[in-house]
Amino acid sequence: MASTNSDTAPIGSSANGSSTNPNPQDAVSSQWKTPSAAYQQMYGVCGVPDDVTPTAEEELVLRFYDTIRAYERQAARLQDDAARAKLASRDAAFQAASVSRNPRKRRERTRITTTTTTTEDSDDPHSADENDEDDDAASDDAEARHARREAKLEELRDQVAQAHQLAQERTRVDEPPPTTWQTANVDDAVDVGSQPVLKKKKRIESDPSEPTSSLIANITVAQTPPHDFSKTLALVPGRTLWPTTISTTEPAAWTPPAGCTQPNEGAFAVHLDNFDILQAQNGSGNNTVAVKFTAPSDSKRFSINIAAPDHEEFHSVLFHFNPRQHERGGQLIVNDKQEGIWGQAIAIPLSQVPLVFGQTACTLLIQVNGEGFDIFLEGQHCARLEHRKEIATDTDHLVLQFPSTDDYGSPENWLVHKVWWGNQPILAKGDLANVAGVHTYNALHPRKLFVSRLAKIFSEAEVDLRRAELERAFRQYGGVHGVSVIVPTNATFAFVETESERAADLALQEMTAQYRVSRARRSRHEALQEERAAAEASARGETKEHTVWD
Repeated sequence: MASTNSDTAPIGSSANGSSTNPNPQDAVSSQWKTPSAAYQQMYGVCGVPDDVTPTAEEELVLRFYDTIRAYERQAARLQDDAARAKLASRDAAFQAASVSRNPRKRRERTRITTTTTTTEDSDDPHSADENDEDDDAASDDAEARHARREAKLEELRDQVAQAHQLAQERTRVDEPPPTTWQTANVDDAVDVGSQPVLKKKKRIESDPSEPTSSLIANITVAQTPPHDFSKTLALVPGRTLWPTTISTTEPAAWTPPAGCTQPNEGAFAVHLDNFDILQAQNGSGNNTVAVKFTAPSDSKRFSINIAAPDHEEFHSVLFHFNPRQHERGGQLIVNDKQEGIWGQAIAIPLSQVPLVFGQTACTLLIQVNGEGFDIFLEGQHCARLEHRKEIATDTDHLVLQFPSTDDYGSPENWLVHKVWWGNQPILAKGDLANVAGVHTYNALHPRKLFVSRLAKIFSEAEVDLRRAELERAFRQYGGVHGVSVIVPTNATFAFVETESERAADLALQEMTAQYRVSRARRSRHEALQEERAAAEASARGETKEHTVWD
């Protein structure tokens, strides 16, 4: 059976066999031998049959388990007690902190605590009477404070009511009654006993030279009429080209006449006299055209042309200004025309320039300088058309034209209120990198043609045959040396270089029935190389007839 040695004694037992467990060992051991249903469910054990007698070692193990369970229960109870104590201390600290944040509540809690403590500690009836008297005194103080607060509020209400009444009296004195049946002048005698009358106040005439106090009146006075330029432009000295006569009333605006079928039919044309390109380059002399116009909201387009004296019925135009409201979402087209052929257009979205169509009036400035034609709409630098044809130094005037229709006979719709020609300082200043048309190049080659939609070829023999065919077809446009033809392998196109730009224009007009022909395009690098080669040839007194293709 069990040994009496201390080494074999169960956990929680002393050497002499006395138990230190919270529960007797026999009661604990009985839980393992005959466990209850709850015990079986909690620990997953079953009872020991009655006919089974555990050995000493088994009994020792059972007692060991029982001791562990007892210690676990004791530890759980100690943890619960510690948690409750911690919660109680935290709650007390919170209550103390909340009382310290509210002095009034702290005083009330102190008074209640003192009263309660005194009542509990003292059994003397006189002490209870004293506490009752203190409570009555505190109650009286609260009632007194409430009465004083109410009196102060009542006084404030009276003051507000008096101020409101005074304001109403002033309103009744300053304003006439809402119902009036008669009117009277200030100088007329008014019968006080009669029915209410409306007094007419005399209007004080102010000096028109002095600014008015009304912001709207100041804007109205400062607004520039549609038929005149703003004084801030300072367009003096100069000459007014339209209207041709001085009128005290608003002059009639020029508009394209109805029924025209050609651009020059009924067009407005006037000379820009006293022009010198050398002076224009320096900002001196006549260099600026100002146009005050109105483009109705239903207008589709209008245009302005500036040409040299030898324009041949405006077959050649140095500068072309053409806003188009409904083309590709609205575009401003700036271009030139040489011998009836339009150049490469500069297309600017109308969303990037000031509003043109549907406005009361717009101001357009076109300034000629050494770089080209600068365009200013409502003071904004919108574009520049660099000189594509050199203006001769002996040119003494330019020609300004407002066409009646476009090249296809479609009418143009706008009203021209005033046109001015004179000198203005150079307006294009600062960084012009973001101005459309600045530092551009002509991507269309002047003498090279692009022939497309040819049959695809693969062998060198086919390349030689096509080259010979195109040389014979375009020979008349190549001068003495003929044309230069490039035919790539495995391609459906070819390149043809003519003798001159005029020959290329003729080929475009005459060879379209046999081939699909268009101008060849070039990169900026190619354009710079050709310009440099042409300048070097001109310095040597030579004429560069052909471009090196390879």
